[in-house]
Amino acid sequence: MAWNPLHSGKRYAPLWGELEELRSAWRRAGWCAVLGLVASALSGCQGMAMYSSLDSAQLRVIDASPDAGVMDSYGNDAALAYNLTFGTMTSYIAMTPGVYQLTAARAGTHQMLVASSESLAAGKQYTEIIGAGLADLRQAIFVDRSTPAPEGEIAVRVINETTRPGALRVSMVPMAFTDSKAESSFSLAPHLGPGVSSGYVTLPMGTYAVDVAPANRSRSSSTAMLLSGVQIPYPSGAVRTVVLIDQPSTGDQSGSSQPGVQAIVADDADAP
Repeated sequence: MAWNPLHSGKRYAPLWGELEELRSAWRRAGWCAVLGLVASALSGCQGMAMYSSLDSAQLRVIDASPDAGVMDSYGNDAALAYNLTFGTMTSYIAMTPGVYQLTAARAGTHQMLVASSESLAAGKQYTEIIGAGLADLRQAIFVDRSTPAPEGEIAVRVINETTRPGALRVSMVPMAFTDSKAESSFSLAPHLGPGVSSGYVTLPMGTYAVDVAPANRSRSSSTAMLLSGVQIPYPSGAVRTVVLIDQPSTGDQSGSSQPGVQAIVADDADAP
């Protein structure tokens, strides 16, 4: 995890002109925290110190809006991340507990796109998701589980941030049963609406693929699949958040009228 030279372990809010100078220098230096995530290489250049402490709140930011453009993220007057693009996510950022005005602005400008007031508590982890289309951009905060799952088990939740397919049916398919998914998959959410979280579901440890289909389609209909994910190992104690977002159009729709879905799998906690 990269240490940020702009802040030395404490959050502060310089004057705007000084902030702009720091931002320019920071961008030239190219300090950027990069996370490897499923279905996308996700990155966000972060503007606050990152450290682990039970006295701090931990916040990560995900850009799930397919058409809002490049954004900067702020907590009060302090930058959380610069140049967030669709499908990118920051690592956890340590913040002083308290009430924050969390905002997203067009990158490099003062033009606010969305804002909300949120209370962040000590010892808690949060995921801030900026989602939906630009015309109805929304900002949501989800409290993350910070303790590992019991030995031999995992805990997984899914958040639907897609804008086109509507309600979704989401399943986890064990590697040993990929040829008989309808009978062997574990349901995360049978009917998950846009912007909704399933809550954490406990499963046996193992290797799984995330499968997504419209909620109103039959489980036996292979043509209804919006995503048949890659197999990913989930070790004992792993806690994960799966964020579903739109699949960007490629121009080649291959005759399919179904909008595509991609999945970001984010680490919430692991066994020590």
